Amino acid sequence: FTELAFFFQKLESTPSRNAMTEILADLFGKADAGEIDKICYLSLGRLVPPYEPIEFNLAEKMMIRVIAKAVDVPEKIVVKEFKKVGDLGEVAEKVKSPSQNLKLTVLQVYQRLYEIAMEQGKKSVERKISKMAELLNDLDALSAKYVVRIPLGKLRLGFSDMTILDALSWMVTGDKSKREEIERAFNVRADIGQIAQIVKKEGLEGLKRIKISLRVPIMPALCQRLPTVEEMIEKMAPRGPRGKGRVAVEPKYDGTRLQIHSGQEGFARIFTRNLENVTSMFPDIVKSLSREVKTKEAILDGEAIGFDPKTGKFLPFQETIKRKRKYEIDEKVKEIPLKFFCFDLLYKDGQDLLATQLNKRREILGKILSPSNKTIILSPQIVTDDPSELRKYHDEQIKKGLEGVVVKKWEAPYGPGRRGYTWVKFKQEKGKKGGGLADTLDCVVMGYYKGKGKRAGFGIGGFLVGIREKEGSDQFVTISKIGTGLTDEQWRELKIKSEKLKMKNQPKEYQVDKNLVPDVWCSPSIVVEIEADNITKSPVHTAKYALRFPRLVRFRDDKSPKEATTLAEAKKLYRLQK
Repeated sequence: FTELAFFFQKLESTPSRNAMTEILADLFGKADAGEIDKICYLSLGRLVPPYEPIEFNLAEKMMIRVIAKAVDVPEKIVVKEFKKVGDLGEVAEKVKSPSQNLKLTVLQVYQRLYEIAMEQGKKSVERKISKMAELLNDLDALSAKYVVRIPLGKLRLGFSDMTILDALSWMVTGDKSKREEIERAFNVRADIGQIAQIVKKEGLEGLKRIKISLRVPIMPALCQRLPTVEEMIEKMAPRGPRGKGRVAVEPKYDGTRLQIHSGQEGFARIFTRNLENVTSMFPDIVKSLSREVKTKEAILDGEAIGFDPKTGKFLPFQETIKRKRKYEIDEKVKEIPLKFFCFDLLYKDGQDLLATQLNKRREILGKILSPSNKTIILSPQIVTDDPSELRKYHDEQIKKGLEGVVVKKWEAPYGPGRRGYTWVKFKQEKGKKGGGLADTLDCVVMGYYKGKGKRAGFGIGGFLVGIREKEGSDQFVTISKIGTGLTDEQWRELKIKSEKLKMKNQPKEYQVDKNLVPDVWCSPSIVVEIEADNITKSPVHTAKYALRFPRLVRFRDDKSPKEATTLAEAKKLYRLQK
């Protein structure tokens, strides 16, 4: 493990993305097949893939006790050092005796961390503290630094699983040329450790044998944008030898995207769009599966939306998202019942349907979901080649209080993790609202500025947001500094969220002009939906574009930073407004 800690140190001190990729490729090359999956998880500050519900539940106060116990010093000494440096990992490294080192292997350290995370029941906190202290006692100072950060969720080496995909390609070929091939496999089996293990054991050939697994989420297909219905039909349903093609048009619900894995003997797994396992949060959906899904095994893609049990009207996103909770679940089930509008079927009874055309998938889906279902409901749909019919259907959804429609290629396969032109969202047409943008942007909060005047009480007066430099990248470029358009409650919520993600230094993922440096940096985690009047060119923002009159629509707790808007999408919105 000491050697792994040296690699972590190299990665932490390296600002260059390409250099990080090469360091990771070197690390993976030296690792054996039995440990490479664990190394992937540990390097991302985890023990398992994001969909496995394992948490350390070790807060900073507990870790202070751990360090004090491990090095046999009073807690106040650890607290004093922590106040100086702001990083308990550095504190552990500083106070640790350099002579202690049992030269534990990666697998030994991993196993001990796993056992600590799995401790439950009476006096489990004390057992966690004791076991963690014993582990630190058996490690060298540098290893202790990184092992302390992992349970706190603060390893933050400056990359995500996207960089690991690049590194696996580099390990195999010495460049990034196989990244796309590896990513295709990852999109079907979203477990970066398992993908790395297969590449290590069997090479790229092994990835071709990857199949859908009922227990592992598939990366969801994503939407693109086009300015008008005429362009949608022209691009998505072009004329062929058999005449004009057609598109499917479905309501765009303002709910939470869920992927449901349903199996025999009551087996169920429910995943969010960013791969979190939320099965326990939706017992009403789980209960409905055996009654309403007429097949042994299925993977369903759809949108869950809350409704008012008295009026039957759909609730806004802010209400639906309240169902995503760990406590008081039964009360919320009664208060905010859900309908799951299912719009796709990815797998049925051992058959992978990803390569099957949408029209065929829809036909099968119609056979397993009854029109009388109350919870798992087949999403309404029309199929057309007529722009006026598409526009009329869109306007009908807007009148119902929905976001608009999603237009889909009628004869296209399912594209896991892809943002191609097989799905296009249609919220409003170019020019429909005068100066307003045709769509909102999903941005990442990069840091905040301290408040003045009234906002001094909040401790936050503005914040800096960015978008992804490009698809599949860990890098973020700035596009707006926002200081207005939030309620007092939203300012307070943003401060609370940001405090948990504070960083001493600028994260390596961020490209920020010196004139925009915030007072407090945040690690990339908070996703916010931003509305603006328009987009202008900017000499200051690193995106080279800026949002004019930006305002916060809502926090997108259901999205991860890798789902943020890309620079290419922002450029497209800029062109659409002309």
